[in-house]
Formats: sequence, structure tokens, C-alpha cells
Amino acid sequence: MSNTRSKAASLAIVTVAYVIAIAVGASWLVWGATTDRLWLDALIADVLATLVVFAFSRAYRNSSFYDAYWSVIPPLLLVYWWSQAGPDVDPLRTWLVAIVVVLWAVRLTGNWVYAFPGLHHEDWRYPMFRERGGKWEFFVDLFAIHLIPTLQVFLGMVPVYVAVTRPGTGWPWLVWVAFVIGVAAVALEFVADAQMYRFARTRKPGEAMESGLWSWSRHPNYFGEFSFWLALGLFGVAAAPADAWWVLAGAAVMLALFLGASIPMMEQRSLARRPDYQLVIDRVSKFVPRPPRQPKPRKPVAP
Repeated sequence: MSNTRSKAASLAIVTVAYVIAIAVGASWLVWGATTDRLWLDALIADVLATLVVFAFSRAYRNSSFYDAYWSVIPPLLLVYWWSQAGPDVDPLRTWLVAIVVVLWAVRLTGNWVYAFPGLHHEDWRYPMFRERGGKWEFFVDLFAIHLIPTLQVFLGMVPVYVAVTRPGTGWPWLVWVAFVIGVAAVALEFVADAQMYRFARTRKPGEAMESGLWSWSRHPNYFGEFSFWLALGLFGVAAAPADAWWVLAGAAVMLALFLGASIPMMEQRSLARRPDYQLVIDRVSKFVPRPPRQPKPRKPVAP
């Protein structure tokens, strides 16, 4: 019962932090100095809200205050941009991208709430980052854990800004392709998480996950997450085909983040904690799902 109360109280504190953060960002949009650029006004509001969350992280000595920010803010950005858009924007495109973003946000935020044990717990990566920062740990916390992820997510949302504010229909066929990819990405992440939770309830110490979607990819959740951001990029391209060269930059940054940082850290941790994980690496694709390889036969040991 105490754990339940601890989680409920922690969620209430995090909720208060987010309400204040969103109120600060919204106040800037309503009463702050305008830049005459809709995207830049939203970016400033986003950064201000992040600074509020950072203040709570420092006050409670727990940077996991930021964890849900990744999925809470994107729908709010979409709603703000949509509310400021002109009448010539394709309504079908706007509704379809909104459905994908909301489905993704509900799933990811719900997953965070389900897995969040309380403020006695902090993501294992954050203390490692701060420790490596040494005397600069304040700035590591501010930039590496809070501001840089905010900028990455905002860049990933730029195609949504294009999709909900650019007049005309663009390429309607690509809108439907993006919608299918986006919904499939959210479904893949949902199934991958459910399979991992079932496994975690019964796994033996040191046992590695290698069933279901996890037998086709060692990180199907990251593949699904990238596919979601790719879908957003395609929505942007559908609205502005000539701008594809920069509209897809957000998806490219997300791919670099997952392949260059998130997945390598997870792999190193799994190898250190699970002796059999190397066998999984030998058989299962790292990122893109595909049928598992057959294990290589071991050479007989000479007598």
C-alpha cells in the first residue's frame, strides 16, 4: 500500500510541475513578445516550459521529472499551430496527423505512467551523465537531459507545423502513406511494450528477452519510435514536397539518437547484466525487424 501511495503522490507532484510548465509556456504565447514566426514563438514557449520542469528536477534531485515531457508536449504544439492556421490548409491532412500524434502521445504517456514507480526512482542514465559531467553536472543536467531532448523533439515536430499550416493539398496519397506508417508504428510499440512487461513478470535472473517482436529485433520499441517520427516527416513532405530535404531532418536526428546513443547504452547495460545477451546479439537484428538468424554451430573442443 505504501508503494501505491508513493506512486500516487509522485504522479501528483509531476502533474503539478507539468501544469505550471504548460501555464508558463502558454503565458508566453498569449502575453509574451511575438516574433512574427509561429514556429519560433512555440519554440520559446517550449524552452520556457522545459526550464520549469528542470527547476523541479533540481528541487527534487530527480531528472526523471522530464521523462514524460517527450510525449506530453507534441500534442500541445500541434493544437497551438492548428489554432493559428489559415483556412486554406487541407483539413484531411490536419486531422490525420492529429490522430497519429494523439495516439502516440496517449500510448507513450500511458506507458510511462504504468512503469513509473515513484520519485524514489530515477532513470539509470541520468546519474551516469551527471557523474561524468563532474563539476559541470548542472549544465549536463540542463542541456543533455532537458534542453537538447526538447530541441530534438521540436525538430521532429517541425513537419507537423508544416502539415497543419501550409496551404493546399500537396500530395494526398503521401498523407495516407504517412498515416498508415504512423498508426502501425504506435501499434508496434504497444505490442512490444506489452510483450516486455509479460516477460518481466516471469523472467529468471539474467534471462534475456527473445520472443515475439523481440525475436525479430532487439529494440522493436525504438524501431517503432523512429517509424513514428518518420511518419511525421512524411506528413510534412506531403504538405510541402519541394521542402523534403529539410522537413525530414527531424526523423534523421531521431535515427541518429537511437542508433548512436540510446541503443548502444542499452546494449552495454544488457551485456553487463545478462550473460546470455551475446547469444541474442548473434541471432537477432539490432533495429530493423527481420527473421532471426540461425545460431552458428560451436566448434568442438579438442580433447
